[in-house]
Amino acid sequence: MLLLGLLLLAATAAFVGLLIADNLSGGPDYSVSVFGNHVATMNSLAIFLAGLALALFFGLSFALIMAGLTRAHHRRLDRRLAARSAQAQPPPHRGSDATAEPPAESTAKHSKRHHFRFGH
Repeated sequence: MLLLGLLLLAATAAFVGLLIADNLSGGPDYSVSVFGNHVATMNSLAIFLAGLALALFFGLSFALIMAGLTRAHHRRLDRRLAARSAQAQPPPHRGSDATAEPPAESTAKHSKRHHFRFGH
């Protein structure tokens, strides 16, 4: 899977490099305006690179959103498990040994956390 991802990344980088090299000669200039205000005059290469930058920002923001949702889900799951274990545990006896440790609970099912990483 990693090799396939690296191969796809290299092919994409080569394609983008060829597109940039072929568009260095320039071309017609386009006027860019937002809400009726002239912002810039850009050629086709500048517009292409601006699109690449916007795609990178979109991908990064999507990755951050997914990481935040995953983290929030794990927090809710941990709180729910802690509440269930607190309800299932009997209250300590006053006459018994206060230094006795409560039995260890099995949380192996939820102990392995998966954090968002590119390529996983």
